[in-house]
Amino acid sequence: MTDNRDDYIEIRPIAYIHSPFPEKFGIPRQSGLAENRAEIHFLPDFRSVDSVRGMEGFDYLWLIWGFSANRRESSFQPTVRPPRLGGNTRMGVFATRSPFRPNGLGLSSVRILSIDLTGEDAPVITVEGADLMDGTPIYDIKPYIPYADSHENARGGFTDSYSGGSYRLLVVVDDSLWESLTSYEDAFRKILPELKSVLSEDPRPSYQHDPARIYGMKYEGFNVHFRVEDGTLHIVSAEQCS
Repeated sequence: MTDNRDDYIEIRPIAYIHSPFPEKFGIPRQSGLAENRAEIHFLPDFRSVDSVRGMEGFDYLWLIWGFSANRRESSFQPTVRPPRLGGNTRMGVFATRSPFRPNGLGLSSVRILSIDLTGEDAPVITVEGADLMDGTPIYDIKPYIPYADSHENARGGFTDSYSGGSYRLLVVVDDSLWESLTSYEDAFRKILPELKSVLSEDPRPSYQHDPARIYGMKYEGFNVHFRVEDGTLHIVSAEQCS
């Protein structure tokens, strides 16, 4: 088959997501695993309440989006190293959900929490479980249809050993942290349930297991530091980002 440039299409964002993740580290490796909230805001050309008519009858959405913060390879790379395999084992790029892809497109299933049809930027869709960094462009939105999109007893390849989120860390807050929060303790307590859900998925690189190592990630305006030992993640400090 010859290369036919007329077969190429141009796509542009229809919306952007506002999520609690200002950087890549700490974002859940798959959608739907954590209970973090995010908002989908449409660009002016697509900002019409008519465009979401009927969406209230669905529980989940598919988001098609772009890996906007990733370095793009200049040439096609047929294999990648999935994090869940320790970052050293190579698999075919099309047998993974790696962000390093020929076209840099992501696919996520998220739960609809609410749809604002009356606000200044309406419609705004609030969702749960998005694995997207703040400001990620969204190229299309489609409803999740159970009879077509759910396949009972389907095999999951090398991901079956992870079994859809059965491995989770216990997340605890060290007592010393509360003493340092002072004036923003209430703000931290407000985000803590979602933060625990995110951290329970173990954001560390799979090949790092040093119990003394302190990791840091930003979440919902806080710079959070933690360590992991014997299946328990300890949140050791948290400061509001400047």
